[in-house]
This record gives sequence, C-alpha cells and structure tokens, in this order.
Amino acid sequence: MTDIRGDAAADPRRRPTIHDVARLAGVSTSTVSRVLDPRVPPSRSPAAARVRSAADSLGYTPHSIAASLRRQGTETIGVLVPRLTDTVMAITYEEVARACQARGYFAMVATTGDRPESERAAADSLLRRRVDGLVLSTARTGDPFLAELRERGTPHALVLRTDGHSPSSLGDDELGGYLAARHLLDLGHRDVACVAGPAHTSSAAGRRAGYLRALAERGITPRPEWVIGSEFSMEAGEEAARALLDGDARPTAVFAVNDNTAVGVMSTALRRGLDVPGDLSIVGYNDIPLADRLPLPLTTMRVPFRDIAADAVDLLLSPPGEGEESVRVRPPTLIPRASTAPPRGPAD
Repeated sequence: MTDIRGDAAADPRRRPTIHDVARLAGVSTSTVSRVLDPRVPPSRSPAAARVRSAADSLGYTPHSIAASLRRQGTETIGVLVPRLTDTVMAITYEEVARACQARGYFAMVATTGDRPESERAAADSLLRRRVDGLVLSTARTGDPFLAELRERGTPHALVLRTDGHSPSSLGDDELGGYLAARHLLDLGHRDVACVAGPAHTSSAAGRRAGYLRALAERGITPRPEWVIGSEFSMEAGEEAARALLDGDARPTAVFAVNDNTAVGVMSTALRRGLDVPGDLSIVGYNDIPLADRLPLPLTTMRVPFRDIAADAVDLLLSPPGEGEESVRVRPPTLIPRASTAPPRGPAD
C-alpha cells in the first residue's frame, strides 16, 4: 500500500515540502501557501483544517513555510480592468490597490480595452511575472478564459462583474436597477426608458433586470425601443438619447445603468432645449465624483467600491474550501439629486 504522506514519510531525513503537504491534504500548493501564510487571516474551512493537520503530521516547519513563500510568492497581485479612462474602473483599481496594501501586497494593473483577446494576453503577461493571483473587472458572460483559470488552479477573483462560477465580489445590481426605476415610478413617471449597457456584462444585465421588475410590479410594459443597449460611455449615452428623443413617442424619464451614459443623455437633452428634470428626469448608476459636481447634480445609485474591492482581495487571498462564500454582494444606495422630479402635467 502506498503511503499518502509520500517521500517525506519514506525518508525522515528529507525536509517536507509544500508539495508533500498539498498531497496529504488533497489540495493545491497555492492553497497550502495561503492557509499557512501568517499574513492572511486564518480560515476555518475544512480544507484549511486539512492543510494544518497535514503540516503538523509532516513536521512542516515555519522555516520551510517561509522558504516556500520566498520561492513561489512575489507579494504582487495582478489587476485587470477594461480601461483606466473609465472613472469606475480607475476607482476600482485604486480601491483594490488599497486593499492589497493593507494585506502586505502590491497591485499591478493592466488594461484590456474590454476585449477578450486582450484580457487573455494581459493575464498571461501578469502571470509570467509571477503575480500571486489576479483580480479581474473584465468578466464577460460565458467567458471561456475564466473557466481556463479555474481548470489551471490560478488564484483569481472577479470584481464588479461575475460569470456565476469564479469567486466574485460585486454590488447588488438587480436591486440597484429596481430602486432606480422605483424612484422614477414613485415620482409619478410611467414612460420610463432604460439605457441598458452592454449585454455581455453581469452588472448591466442585473440593472436592466431590476428596471424591468420595477415596471412589471406597476403593470407597465416598456416599449422595446425604449430599452437600448449601449457601452459604458458618455458617447453611448448621447447616441441612446438621440434615439429616444427622435422616436414617435418620448419618455418622461430615463434610467441609465452607468453615470457616464447618464451624463451623455443629459447633455443631449439639454442641447435640444429640454428642461431636466421638468421635461426629462434622469437617473444614473455608480455615483462617480462628477455626479454631484455637475451644474445639474445627477440622481444616481451609490456603489460601495471600497467594500467591494476589499471583499475581492479577501476572496483571492483566502483559501477555497467547502461551504465558504464564493460570491459576496454589497447593496447600493439611492442618492436623489436635482436631475429627477415628478413629470409635468398637462397644465404645466
């Protein structure tokens, strides 16, 4: 019968290695590193308990742990974002970097242009530089690259977006879309359009679903032409606004699933001589610093970026185990400002 403890048990003179501990505990070497890293808060998962038991059984000493960390770890985390010109992504990276620093790690950023082929190339480049793991804000629905990372055992966590499988930290986008639309409905609007963002992101899909749920509760079926896919940009908001305002019927309110697109909608409406919010109420999403500094401050959903980023880093550095929470969700908060008001009546 083969001794599962391996070479370390067969030759007691040999110093046990991280591979011996991983083999005996039935986990990956990266899991052993994270469980036995004194800089990481201790995990109480069954996998972590097996690692500690295996280390004790083999006599895996603190000295050998430190040597393994020096050989295998760089105390650097790779962070992938679509672009740093996007305020949301710049804030996300800064908060991830802050959370990494608090844990003794350095964050290294790479941009992908929100293109799958660039995401793969950027991740591979960071991994060749021996980062200890990846935090990705670039997840796309059905992205095969994330499945590859899981199959390869590459430590990673998703932030702001999710694919439904990898460890993920995000806002409650469905709730946020619901609250944004409910705000407009509670003001008395029934003709509410949605600039819905890119379909390949879970964040946009969740916000759109929340908008539709709020309308359905009031018995309102939105016009198909009033739910417009877009990118997360001011230019996309301007384009969507032109389509909405040039149609046969004009909505009295617009929920844009991103502040940048909301600013684009507002810009187009004001250039056309419409009164905001008298003729058109507008709600955005994220509460970027620009939102309350506009000449007409923007009603929006505030996202707790710092908490979401800290959760993503925690998920990355915590060892996986049975029963552990792999998706963490933080609620957004409605911030009413001057861009929303009740619709004008016939006599207004």
